[in-house]
Amino acid sequence: MNIYENIVILNASLPDEEITAAINRIKDLIVNAGGEPLKTELWGRRKLTYEIKKQNKGYYVLFIFKTPAATIKKLEEFYKVFDAVIKFMVIKLGPKQVKHLEAAQAAEAAAEAAKAEQAKTEPSRSEP
Repeated sequence: MNIYENIVILNASLPDEEITAAINRIKDLIVNAGGEPLKTELWGRRKLTYEIKKQNKGYYVLFIFKTPAATIKKLEEFYKVFDAVIKFMVIKLGPKQVKHLEAAQAAEAAAEAAKAEQAKTEPSRSEP
């Protein structure tokens, strides 16, 4: 399986519930096609550099996932007919980028573990 990075710009005028539903629908499509989501970052509403489909703002979402190559065609076809999606881009990560991604994930996990350990050992402070 290959690792891909996918940036999706959703229609910013949609309510938060519909944006969350759209994100979940994309994740479900990846999982149902035999993929595995590694990371999802919500970048939020931002002004577009230029108008796309009569929209000046978009809701940016970054997906990083493992999946077979055939899934990408299904994903792109889905984006073309899904009205919530304004623009999308799917990139296959190379070996150097995968190595960097794995190092970043390991560093994140170590930081979380250290934070949890510190929370355990630090006595709770309560005001008298």
